[in-house]
Amino acid sequence: MDDLIVQLSDHVANQIAAGEVVNRPASVVKELLENAVDAEATEIVVVVKDAGRTLIQVIDNGLGMGETDAKRCFTRHATSKITSADDLLSLVTKGFRGEALASIAAISHVELKTRETGADLGVKISVSGDEISDIESVACSEGSSFSVKNLFFNVPARRNFLKSDQVELRHIVDEFQRVAMAHPDLSFRLQSNGGDLFNLRPGALRKRVVSIFGVKHDERLVPVEEETDVVKIHGFVGKPAFARRTRGEQFLFVNGRFIKHPLMHRAIMSAYEGVLSPGSFPLYTIFLVVDPSKIDVNIHPTKVEAKFEEDQIIFAMLRSAIKRALGKHNVAPSLDFESELSISLDPPPTGVFVDEPKVNINPNYNPFISGGSTLKKRNPEASFGGFDKSSEKELDSLYQMFGNEGEIGFTKDCLVEEKAPNMFLLSSRFIVTESNQGVIVIDARRAHERVLFEQYLRAGHGKGSSLGQKLLFPEPISLSKADTDLLLGASEILMMFGLELEKSNTGAVEVVTVPSGLAGRLQDWIDSVLGALKDGTWSDEEGRREKLAQAAAQAGALKLSEKNNISLTHEEMVDLVSKLFDCDSPAIDSRGRAVYTLFSLENIEKILK
Repeated sequence: MDDLIVQLSDHVANQIAAGEVVNRPASVVKELLENAVDAEATEIVVVVKDAGRTLIQVIDNGLGMGETDAKRCFTRHATSKITSADDLLSLVTKGFRGEALASIAAISHVELKTRETGADLGVKISVSGDEISDIESVACSEGSSFSVKNLFFNVPARRNFLKSDQVELRHIVDEFQRVAMAHPDLSFRLQSNGGDLFNLRPGALRKRVVSIFGVKHDERLVPVEEETDVVKIHGFVGKPAFARRTRGEQFLFVNGRFIKHPLMHRAIMSAYEGVLSPGSFPLYTIFLVVDPSKIDVNIHPTKVEAKFEEDQIIFAMLRSAIKRALGKHNVAPSLDFESELSISLDPPPTGVFVDEPKVNINPNYNPFISGGSTLKKRNPEASFGGFDKSSEKELDSLYQMFGNEGEIGFTKDCLVEEKAPNMFLLSSRFIVTESNQGVIVIDARRAHERVLFEQYLRAGHGKGSSLGQKLLFPEPISLSKADTDLLLGASEILMMFGLELEKSNTGAVEVVTVPSGLAGRLQDWIDSVLGALKDGTWSDEEGRREKLAQAAAQAGALKLSEKNNISLTHEEMVDLVSKLFDCDSPAIDSRGRAVYTLFSLENIEKILK
């Protein structure tokens, strides 16, 4: 029998490795940016064309390389960062695996121009499919310039999986922001198709955050500062009032490296317990500095995962530091740092409400004299406080308990037709009305979301009446340039939804028309739509339209208070119910959750027998 196992060629091995390191143009930007930072550059320029499909170029004024190093840098597992495994315990650089350049060169055409500090001439090297095709001496600036062209030219399947230019550029911007945020002392510039997206000058961290996300961001920031023997914490968190409906603008760094760490994210979120509305996410830019020997970043080739040796201690310290910072700014109760370390490190589950027993104590009670207990019998009706703490899960359980026979085939014709139908609001959330089949209980917010969803869908197809309301005076919006460009790129469909944007004479973007019924909530609505645009999980224009309609409906639906309360007049309830049953699919909201249930007369009679 012939031998079955063969040694793969370097070319095939590099292409396989590239699948882990480079999965889209943004991955190339990340790796080249980190190399520039490691090369001690003070000025870094990123140039992309067609969202990186045609060109990705990163230019820096760092140390540069001689000819030998320039050729060797494209060799797999060639690195200047470490020489032994022990060096992994003292890593301070971004890169160290020696895989990125070899992986990039295996799936693109790369041109490198580099000149060492003090050298008269530089060197230019051309690499195609990990094969060096040309080497020559050239006159160039000190530092390095990597040009990556025709990404995935030899892996057409991977190229076909790329999203639209808008989505891919969004990912590039994300990677750029992460590196730029980690190094506010360096100059960064990002150009796309000849225009500047960012031009960031060196400065303090707060200045860098504001430069990226807009001047209005400054008032939203709360500084965080804590230093212990285990960890040094610094950065900013957002005030609860400015929390958003999406997880964007959340940055966590350890030793200057951007990471994703669920436990540390949970520590930050738990610090906001009691001050955030459900479904909201705070802004944060947090830096952790720990002993390099007590953290492992050599988990995945992308190096965005990390393991902390003392993660539970850091969890408690991070949570406490943020709570204290919020307390100082009068947005949350302050906690004592010492006592915080003694609490249980696993946060309790939220959403669980405990009805604690109430006991009356008679200090004069003597069991040998009294004829029995003096405690009154508990009156269940007296202790019942309604449904003001009911969660969505409890509502779904209620639906299941009575059955959902009314969800399918129930129409507007089944409602009792009266000029003033019997209708009331239960627990400031559920509309209760009668029908010729029984009693209907409707979740008002889900109903409103369904109505809006279908309105936005019709508007997206150019049907239905206008959803916009013209402003007397244009209102400026404060967004990063990348987010502004994202909105402007979708202006046609957003105008159908009722949002019209214009550029003023100064170049600022202003809101001219807003979707109806969004008084005071335009920012939440825009954040939700931006989240959908950044997500990009659609395969065609119809999918994009539906995704945006869903995001717009969810953000525009009736606003719940912290106690899940809604304020509706009788006329508003009648109007909402009428519009709900005019919908094509009134039984479920845009997320597939039940909107109403029917308690049939037959079931009610059975229960009350």
